[in-house]
Amino acid sequence: MYLCTQNRKWTNMLIGRKMESSELLKLCDSDRSEFVAIYGRRRVGKTYLVNEVLGDRMLFRHSGLSRDDMEGQLEGWRSSLADAGVKDPPVVKSWIEAFDALKPLIRSSRKRKKVIFIDEMPWMDTPRSNFVSALEFFWNGWASARHDILLVVCGSATSWIINKVIRNHGGLHNRVTAQIALEPFSLQECEQYARAQGLGMNRRQLMEGYMVMGGVPYYWSLLERGKSIAQNIDTLFFARNGKLRNEFTELYHSLFKSPEDYIGVITALSKRKSGLTRNDIAEGSHTANNGRLTTILADLEQCGFIRRFSVVGKKSHDAIYQLTDHFTLFYFQFMEGNASEDEQFWSKCIGRPVYNTWAGLAFERLCFSHIEQIKRAIGIAAVSTNVFAWRAAADEVYGPGAQIDMLIDRQDQVVNLCDMKYSAAPYAIDKELADSLQYRRERFIRATKNRKAIHLTMITANGLLRNAYAGEIQCEVTADELFGK
Repeated sequence: MYLCTQNRKWTNMLIGRKMESSELLKLCDSDRSEFVAIYGRRRVGKTYLVNEVLGDRMLFRHSGLSRDDMEGQLEGWRSSLADAGVKDPPVVKSWIEAFDALKPLIRSSRKRKKVIFIDEMPWMDTPRSNFVSALEFFWNGWASARHDILLVVCGSATSWIINKVIRNHGGLHNRVTAQIALEPFSLQECEQYARAQGLGMNRRQLMEGYMVMGGVPYYWSLLERGKSIAQNIDTLFFARNGKLRNEFTELYHSLFKSPEDYIGVITALSKRKSGLTRNDIAEGSHTANNGRLTTILADLEQCGFIRRFSVVGKKSHDAIYQLTDHFTLFYFQFMEGNASEDEQFWSKCIGRPVYNTWAGLAFERLCFSHIEQIKRAIGIAAVSTNVFAWRAAADEVYGPGAQIDMLIDRQDQVVNLCDMKYSAAPYAIDKELADSLQYRRERFIRATKNRKAIHLTMITANGLLRNAYAGEIQCEVTADELFGK
């Protein structure tokens, strides 16, 4: 769900988030008190979702203050009480007192369901504040015993929401009655948004926008009508006062208390498109391979910046971590250390080798963001599957090394060996690629002793050119199919 803008004015057009909206309304209409936790990447629209769906039912709303101390957080809470209609709200010195000050407002309300929305909750959990204990006491000792409260909490620090609220092993254990993971927009939702906003972009331009910004609604809301996607990217990222010029620093500093450690890991991952093992990450980021690294990797994965996937034939501790956040990949390729003052930098990059190399990698990441659409295109939406990667080093017996970035292992005894190619025109498979695909298939079968049928699968931006080698491909997926539901 996200508002569309026309001439930078808000309208009432809503895009996406139907399932999440329905869930919130169902919770609001239930006959018991509900505790819902919403999490997702920064800028993905969590606050907007709650305000739009529950805004007219809201009794109390509060947002934590970025990097303020406990005293400042409590003063902010007092201000929110005043905004909710509490006359002369008391000065509170602890979170127990703060939640107590909320109770009279709830008791006096005639609303059928008292909606309490606490945004950016992780910022409220300052050192030695005992915030989580106070939240536990409020919910367990008072709110949950009623039948008319909907407590909605969220925050961009996804790992905090998951570990301190959803997976809490203390007083909040199993207290959350619903959780909503808010994902970025799909290509289809970005297309709907762009159409409603009057951006006038074709699917190639939409794909380029997605490969730069991913499906982050806030980023898309900044695009201007009358400009091409390239012009918009120049304006947002490379203009002197571009609204997203400093987004990388703001993004990681807003999410993590020690952002340098996280950026170190992200930087190491940015240097290897196929991903790194945990040992490789520790070495590349100069981070000790201990519990701290475990926390960093888990946080980054939960926030949607990296993905962890198994490698066929390898043990779980040999899993591969791969950087998947579209904007972060774009930043490392074109913005980090870029001393250029050219405000048309991006427009001038298009078509150059550096652009073509980036586009190929970014298209692969786009495909990984649309696995369900790929499955539907292949005709296996109802088939149970696992998505793996596979790599093998050079071997005296088997031959040169080989790597497959996407394997769809199906319950119906088929494995789709996927190769992803981005090009402006229909992609022409040449003899070199055809030989490579056949070699990787045979090497995979021999190394893993796989007995399933192997279907060579090409995922392309504009389809395949029908030549002598195209007939060796069993399955084909085009970008148009990635725009499906």
